[in-house]
Amino acid sequence: MTDRRVLVTGGAGFIGSHLVERLLERGDEVLVVDNFYSGTRSNLHHLLANPAFELVRHDVTFPLYVEIDEIFHLACPASPVYYQRDPVQTTKTSVHGSINMLGLAKRTGAKILLASTSEVYGDPEVHPQPESYWGNVNPIGVRSCYDEGKRCAETLFFDYRRQHDLPIKVARIFNTYGPRMRPDDGRVVSNFIVLALRGEPITIFGDGTQTRSFCYVDDLVAGLIGLMESDPSFTGPVNLGNTGEFTMLELAELVVELTGSSSPIVHQPLPQDDPTRRRPDISLAKERLGWEPTTRLEEGLRRTIEHFRTAVGA
Repeated sequence: MTDRRVLVTGGAGFIGSHLVERLLERGDEVLVVDNFYSGTRSNLHHLLANPAFELVRHDVTFPLYVEIDEIFHLACPASPVYYQRDPVQTTKTSVHGSINMLGLAKRTGAKILLASTSEVYGDPEVHPQPESYWGNVNPIGVRSCYDEGKRCAETLFFDYRRQHDLPIKVARIFNTYGPRMRPDDGRVVSNFIVLALRGEPITIFGDGTQTRSFCYVDDLVAGLIGLMESDPSFTGPVNLGNTGEFTMLELAELVVELTGSSSPIVHQPLPQDDPTRRRPDISLAKERLGWEPTTRLEEGLRRTIEHFRTAVGA
């Protein structure tokens, strides 16, 4: 066991639950707080008997009073289906939640890491996106609650650093996938896999040439931990994602192939503010963290498909 007591907000979510596992494996005492809006208790069932693990139902928009050494602040619905369902609460989670967690870190002297997002770049006019790029974000669109919420959260983190000398880290997470994604979360990987397993038509928005880069969750978690453990002078923001760029059509065809599905691929109009290209420049992560993803898309998809075969009973 280490002497670290680590708080993970949003720890019942897809990424959070994998992070919690890794922290427990290295000997940390881990406290998870989650309101289960998009995370699920079942993601953590296998950890409940671990004496180093504690789970508390709590909404980070309200203050939390605990003693802690490190905070991984992941709490916020990250898929459009969930963050657009209650957009005001999504913004409150990013803003009020960050204020509360930063206040907790200030009181306890804890290091705190923000799970920010590639969505801060909006529909980018620079490709690939380096951390120095300020973004091209619609501040009044249907995705703004998440995009601008995370941009404001980053502002708060750096202002706490400047005003209170708080030890902060900011990670900008690009598309991540893997086991424990929700079948109904509206993300492209989970959507395509679930539809393929059910033999239903796979919907591609637009002509399918828009691109994304997909990072397997184990690689992403290694990046988050590496960032938290990095030199205190290195705050980020730092991009964490895979540089392999795939069109939506390529992804759909690969999922159909790996699932052995007969699902047809159909096209629908593009939704509002959907980015046309998204790929991280991870030069900074390579240089400062010695980090880059190692899981190939095909291998990661195979593992994810096996999870969904059980999750959706296909």
